Amino acid sequence: MNDALRQALSETGYTTESLAEEVGVDPKTVARWLGEGRIPHPRHRAAAAAALGRDVADIWADTSRRRDPVWFRPWQEIERDAVSLRSYESVVLPGLLQTEAYARAVLSGGGLRGDADVDRLLAARLARQGILTSDDPPQLTAVVDESALRRPVGGRETMREQLHALTAACKAPHVRVHVVPSTVGAYAGLNGPFVIATSDDHRVAGYLDNQLQGQVVSDPADLAAILAAWENVRGEALSHWQSVDLLTEVAESWT
Repeated sequence: MNDALRQALSETGYTTESLAEEVGVDPKTVARWLGEGRIPHPRHRAAAAAALGRDVADIWADTSRRRDPVWFRPWQEIERDAVSLRSYESVVLPGLLQTEAYARAVLSGGGLRGDADVDRLLAARLARQGILTSDDPPQLTAVVDESALRRPVGGRETMREQLHALTAACKAPHVRVHVVPSTVGAYAGLNGPFVIATSDDHRVAGYLDNQLQGQVVSDPADLAAILAAWENVRGEALSHWQSVDLLTEVAESWT
C-alpha cells in the first residue's frame, strides 16, 4: 500500500472522497492510488500533493528516475505526460510491453553490462510500464516487425511467455499492436526504431535510440520525417486483430 499517501490523508483529515472532490476525480480513483503500483496522472499527482500540503516526491517517490541514465530523463518526462504513444520497433519488442525475463535478456545481451547495471536498468524499465496501468493511461499503438516475434531472445520459454503477455496486453482498450509481416520488402522501418509522443495540449515529440544513448527530437522538420515514417510502417502492418492472431500463432511455435 502507499503508506505515504495514507499517512498524509490521516494527518490532514482528508478522506478518499474529499480528496477526490478536491482533485476532480472519482473516489474510487483515489482509493486505487492507495494500492501498490497505482500512480496518478502527473496533473492529478500535483493537485493531490498540493491539497495535502506535501511535495509530490514525498507521496510518490520517483525511484525509477534515479535508476535511469541522465540522458533518458527528458524522454521519461515526455512519456509520462503523453496521452498518445506511437512506437515502432524492428528487432525487439517495445520496452513498455516487455516481460521481466525478456527485458533482462535484452539488457544483458552480448555481456556488455554487469549484473548491477542490468538490474538497475531492468527496474527502471519495469517501473516505466506503470503508465499503462495508471488511472489515465496513454493510448499506445505499437508497430513491430515480424522478425522481433521470431528472434529467440532469452530462449523459447521466455519468448512464449513474452508473446502470451503481448496478446494479453492487446485486450486493453488503450493498447493496440500491429505486426509488419515478413512478406513485406523494403519499407521505412528498416531505417530504425522510433517513438512519437503526443501530449494533452497537442505537443508532439519524437525519440530515437542507438547503441550509446537516446535522442529526443523536437525540430519540426525531423518530426515531419518521423511522422512520415510512421505512416509508412503503419500502412505496411496488419490490422490489430490480424496481428493478435499472428502473435498467438507464433507464441505456439515457441512451445
